[in-house]
Amino acid sequence: MVTLQGDTVYLRALEPEDLEFISRVENDEDIWEVSNTVVPYSRFLIRQYLENARQDIYEAKQLRLAICYKGSFDAVGLIDLYDFDPVNLRAGVGIIVYNTEQRNKGIGRQALGLLINYAFSKLHLHQLYANIDTANTASISLFTTFGFQFAGIKKDWNRRDNAYFDEALYQLIQH
Repeated sequence: MVTLQGDTVYLRALEPEDLEFISRVENDEDIWEVSNTVVPYSRFLIRQYLENARQDIYEAKQLRLAICYKGSFDAVGLIDLYDFDPVNLRAGVGIIVYNTEQRNKGIGRQALGLLINYAFSKLHLHQLYANIDTANTASISLFTTFGFQFAGIKKDWNRRDNAYFDEALYQLIQH
């Protein structure tokens, strides 16, 4: 896959050198609620995942890309197409800019714009969707900037700290 180039960031395929970064992200309990992770991932499992990352989206039903600044190989975040459905031409979208100091600098906006363009122009998807915690106003703002429309609430969808939280569904449909 060719890298997807933006003004100051680009998206690239995962490489074996991303092992440490992905291990940090996947094992950071502070963000488990976003990814619905409940147990840590071993370096062995992440290494296996990276070895299989060469599968295309039609095999894996997922595409995870590293978000990098132009001129640097190091990832600052990850962006995913997941639950890829080639019959109904849709996929979910997830994004994380990992280092909090890197947030609110347009990185996520550029990365999401690149991925949306790729999904519609190269994969010819009809629809993208995002599941977002209703309290995550930053993500809601990011996705609605690109025209994602609120489609509904999944009541008491996610459990954290013995409490239940609603999750909103946002959709972007290509007409």
